[in-house]
Amino acid sequence: MDFDQLTLIQAVAELAAGKSTSHALTSEALARAKANADLNAFVTLDEEGALKAAVAFDTQGAGAGSRPLGGVPIVIKDNIEVAGLPCSAGTPALKDYVPKADAPVVAKLRAAGAVIIGKTSMHELAFGISGYNTAFKTGAEFGVRNAYDRALIAGGSSSGTGAAIGARIVAGGLGTDTGGSVRVPGALNGCASLRPTVGRYPQAGIAPISHTRDTAGPMAATMADVALLDSVIAGGDIVRPADLRRVRIGLVKSMLANLDGDTETAFQAALARLKAQGVTVVDIEMPELTQLNGRVGFPVALYEAYDDMVAYLNRTGTGVTIEAMVARIASPDVKGTYEGLVLPRKLPAPDGSLVDAKPLYVEAINVARPALQALYQQTFASNGIDAIAFPTTPRVAIASNPESSSLENFGLFIQNTDPGSNAGIPGIQIPIALGETSKLPIGLELDGPAGSDKRLLAIGIALDAVFGRLPAPR
Repeated sequence: MDFDQLTLIQAVAELAAGKSTSHALTSEALARAKANADLNAFVTLDEEGALKAAVAFDTQGAGAGSRPLGGVPIVIKDNIEVAGLPCSAGTPALKDYVPKADAPVVAKLRAAGAVIIGKTSMHELAFGISGYNTAFKTGAEFGVRNAYDRALIAGGSSSGTGAAIGARIVAGGLGTDTGGSVRVPGALNGCASLRPTVGRYPQAGIAPISHTRDTAGPMAATMADVALLDSVIAGGDIVRPADLRRVRIGLVKSMLANLDGDTETAFQAALARLKAQGVTVVDIEMPELTQLNGRVGFPVALYEAYDDMVAYLNRTGTGVTIEAMVARIASPDVKGTYEGLVLPRKLPAPDGSLVDAKPLYVEAINVARPALQALYQQTFASNGIDAIAFPTTPRVAIASNPESSSLENFGLFIQNTDPGSNAGIPGIQIPIALGETSKLPIGLELDGPAGSDKRLLAIGIALDAVFGRLPAPR
């Protein structure tokens, strides 16, 4: 078995056919996790628990084989609760919090037979896109490292899950996404992912930023694997590949700004391949997009971050207050955000001063966000398109260091992922190429109308056959 090319679907088939065992697959995943300690991909590696679950699966025989993820190793981001394992949310104050129950999304995967090998590292409190977290490390340097180049960022905030899949430690896992957090690390590490329509997955048992914007999301080797994880969590029929000759996608000029040379070349080549497969590609206009998105993004995330985290901390029973949590934040960028904006309930004004967040939040929820959702709805309907296509990130991975967490880099890397997040619509990330000069992964995103998750997944599965899987890191 070629573990570098193994997908979730292939692993399930190998196990069902008796060609491998869960113990063998899980042992290999654990060995690879330990061999790649310099990735900083894991906060907790549960060797004992994972091998015990694998042996239990193998000894159950035929009955176990009917489970859709039977015996396959996966990983879970460390802000999603897994019974019996610490759930730190990437921050020191919660490193000893051990939940007694699985989050509902994890319970679904476990019931389907998945073997959880560990909890993956992340940007602290999920508040960033670099994964440069100074709270936890297993390698010599801080920061979750890119699967293709250890000097570079893995993206965030679901950094460890992206790096673990990209590095071929596992073929699938869970992240969370508020403004790009399953799609950015998917793009930078060469794996597929889905940000589902908000509300598609239960959010209980997940350390929050914003109840309006947050969602768990599956990340995996291929879009077919992502669809498998989605079917386990959300239910529904198996997704079949779409007929690409009946797919119509739109391009928005503002989403093609700030591209580096490799991303520009790969994206244009991908569009040419889509057209060659019969996909219709049209230019569309969304002139209000940037302005509306700006009125929603920070006002919603930074205002809800306070109340939602207070409620979560109360539920954990740890006795940790939000003030005590903030006092122990390790990463300077996250500490600055919480101390300067979240705790005092302030937002930056255009002139650089700070203003009360509540009026801007109320306007965002009652006026700007409904207008943003209406803009997307009208754009999809009036242009007759299934999705809007764009480069997931405008650039390939950048150097991993404290500067990678700057506000400028944050804004740049969520340039394209943030608007759909604020509208609550689904988006899929598809690996399309290694950069011509950088040799780093580049991703294509497709955002669809609210509730069109299955249609997007069907298109994504069809595109698996067009783009194939990226070569494994060397």
